[in-house]
Amino acid sequence: MAQTPRQRLGPEDLLGRGIRDLRISVTDRCNLRCTYCMPREVFGADFPFLPQAELLSFEEIARLAGIFASLGVRKLRLTGGEPLLRRQLPKLVALLSATPGIEDIAMTTNGLLLSRQAEALRAAGLKRVTVSLDALNPQVFGRMNGLGLGPEAVLEGIAAAEAVGLPIKINVVVQRGVNEDQIEPLLARFGGRHSLRFIEFMDVGNSNGWNMEAVVPSAELLARLKRLLPLQEIPPAQPGEVATRYRSPDGVEIGLISSVTQPFCGSCNRARLSAAGELYTCLFAAAGQDLRGPLRDGWEDGALRKRIQEIWQGRADRYSELRGEQAGREPKVEMSHIGG
Repeated sequence: MAQTPRQRLGPEDLLGRGIRDLRISVTDRCNLRCTYCMPREVFGADFPFLPQAELLSFEEIARLAGIFASLGVRKLRLTGGEPLLRRQLPKLVALLSATPGIEDIAMTTNGLLLSRQAEALRAAGLKRVTVSLDALNPQVFGRMNGLGLGPEAVLEGIAAAEAVGLPIKINVVVQRGVNEDQIEPLLARFGGRHSLRFIEFMDVGNSNGWNMEAVVPSAELLARLKRLLPLQEIPPAQPGEVATRYRSPDGVEIGLISSVTQPFCGSCNRARLSAAGELYTCLFAAAGQDLRGPLRDGWEDGALRKRIQEIWQGRADRYSELRGEQAGREPKVEMSHIGG
């Protein structure tokens, strides 16, 4: 008998949301200092990043991924920090590719090291890649990445991913008065070749200087884009998709991610595993639940599965819907610790 849309492969949380998507941070380190994520004045040379011994090993990550798959997870996304800073990352991709139940493995990267690793990652089983690129103008890009770097290495990484046949999405965080003038150049460069995702500037973490005045609402962006292209909304590609997607008759695809002005908490099916083995049930959470300790204490898979299931079944997160009520009440985990 066919499943109805309400039937789930695994547990539901307190708001009836199943678990389908696991984001896995493999490192808390990054080779950029983007102002909306890891501003240089906070994440300086003396910042206490995680020592190697505190990171989950590839084998530990693969074991946990298998347990999550038994609870309904079908999609994995590797994040960071910058995931390509983790040595021998294709080895992890190969382990995850062999996990029963996993249908899709993607990665989000800043692209600086992608040209060196795209071929090995594709061969290991990576299905898709999302590259963060907030501007093509070297001065704008340099200010946003905090290090004054131009986009050349990122563009080389995108070209390398293209060459090995990896489907590519381009993520663009739009901030008012910072990179709004980059929308048209990015569209001209990538429109029709790769899907562009324009993301509202979010209050992730505690150090990115977020304020509502710097947010460019997706509705405003859509009106601007529709002056350039005859865009029509298209259905989600998969359950819980966070981007509202639009396409033009000639195949240009745009996605708008509107966590601030049009929250999508009600359909959120994402869990996040930090590089230190903490399970977070929301991007804006204040704390995670430790899985590394039980894992290294010798817990069997059944016990770990029960712990994860109990955490998910107790989940009631909907920060974006309650943003005005919760803002400033307690510190939130930094995005670099759990990925985007």
